[in-house]
Amino acid sequence: MAKANKKAAVKSAKAAAPKKGVKAAAPKKGVKSAQPAPKKAAPKKAAVKSAKAAAPKKAVAAKKAVAPKKAMKSAKAAAPKKAVAAKKAAPKKAVAAKKAAPKKAVAPKKASGPSADQRPMLEVLFIDHLKDIYWAEKHLTKALPKMRKAATSPELQQAFEEHLAVTNQQITRLDQVFQMLGKKSQGKKCDAMTGLVMEAESVISDTEKGSSTRDVGLIIAAQKVEHYEIASYGGLATLAQVLGLPEAKELLGQTLEEEKQTDALLTQLAENNINAQAEQEEEEEEVDDEDEDGAAEEGIELDEDEEEGEEDTEEEKES
Repeated sequence: MAKANKKAAVKSAKAAAPKKGVKAAAPKKGVKSAQPAPKKAAPKKAAVKSAKAAAPKKAVAAKKAVAPKKAMKSAKAAAPKKAVAAKKAAPKKAVAAKKAAPKKAVAPKKASGPSADQRPMLEVLFIDHLKDIYWAEKHLTKALPKMRKAATSPELQQAFEEHLAVTNQQITRLDQVFQMLGKKSQGKKCDAMTGLVMEAESVISDTEKGSSTRDVGLIIAAQKVEHYEIASYGGLATLAQVLGLPEAKELLGQTLEEEKQTDALLTQLAENNINAQAEQEEEEEEVDDEDEDGAAEEGIELDEDEEEGEEDTEEEKES
């Protein structure tokens, strides 16, 4: 039985096994395998197409990437042109700077002194004041002897006499200043000095001859003259410096110092004894006829001198 069963199983197995010549089952397997095959091949073609489609994009991207390089090259090529243009423009700026440089250098010169338009006006003013003080000094040389004669104190008489010599030296210095300017020495009537001399006349006519009171009045009148001269010579010396006339400034400065010394001397004389002596004097109610005549004569002499001064002024104007 066992053997029979084995044989039956073998037969059934052989019957179940496919025949070698029959290829019926193969197509089924082939169909199943053929259907997925195209599907597997399709992705490859799609990949090729996508690769081809993507290739132009990469090329475009490459071209775009190359474009900046070209732009950089063009920029570099253009850069030298700008540099050349800058180099060409640079000399123009340098030339402009050179042209502007002298103007800056000229500015301090204008600030150091009066301009060309202002200088002649300042010189005219300077010369005008020179003429004024020149006439004043000339006029004073005629008044000082009268003041010395009217003075009581010997010290005051000596001071007037010495100042007369100093005044003549001052006139000589003024002549030198006129020469430096290329001008002829010429006076212009000084109303201030005319008035100051008239005050000295009033002192002589209003005070008693031989009194210390008259000396006090003469000292005051003389100091008014000195103060006017100090102001005049101080201003002239300053103008001479501004106008670039150092030698004229030095000459005018010497006269200025002399006027200051004379003013200090007059103050010293008054404070030492003349003021004290005048304080002790009493006013006399009656004046002798002789004294009146003497005072009148002194006044007349000064009036005559005044007329002479006016004649001198007319002659100077004519010259």
